[in-house]
Amino acid sequence: MVSLRGFGQACFEIKNSITIVTDPHDGESVGLSPPETKGEIVTISHQHFDHSSGRDLVSKEETEVAKTVGTRKVKGIRIDGIQSYHDKNQGGERGENIIFVFDQGDFRICHLGDLGHKLSSEKIRELGSINILLIPVGGNYTIDAREAIEIIEKIEPDIVIPMHYKLSGLEVDISTEKEFLRLAREKGWKVEEKEKAEIESLPKKRKIIKLECQSA
Repeated sequence: MVSLRGFGQACFEIKNSITIVTDPHDGESVGLSPPETKGEIVTISHQHFDHSSGRDLVSKEETEVAKTVGTRKVKGIRIDGIQSYHDKNQGGERGENIIFVFDQGDFRICHLGDLGHKLSSEKIRELGSINILLIPVGGNYTIDAREAIEIIEKIEPDIVIPMHYKLSGLEVDISTEKEFLRLAREKGWKVEEKEKAEIESLPKKRKIIKLECQSA
């Protein structure tokens, strides 16, 4: 089983035998509460404040930080860092972005970070088979709802968790998740809202899980 909790923006706690924390913000700088979690592994997709300023808050003494491209094995978890961009101009506007794929044995989980462009067929192949996809949907600084739907249809994950969308109190100019959820329902995908996702097996049909923000 793997469990996931969301803390706003692209910050998540991904937990089974160990805990991974992705893109930690410090709370205050984005208008949210600090994430209340600690990870044995922390990943940082890029160095913007809302994705890296909470690194010390969520780290233990022995925490390992992944913030570069390449393949590594950390505490028994294979982590692939895959290069992408924060915009549609190959990083010319907002720099590079790292997509992280976590292979935990039972599930392959992909965190797209602040992806700002559509993915090529070559990049889709590089990701490999993905069971759980964490994808930005708020637009402006990342892909928007429609682009997210297109990418989902190419990656073909079993479970999708939207991220990086407008929340109450969040001081970032992006859209809410509502348009994405509307489009997902149009596709016939089941939409669930949960405080915490506890995944023991994969659904027969694609499912969207909107996680309640634990930092709101």
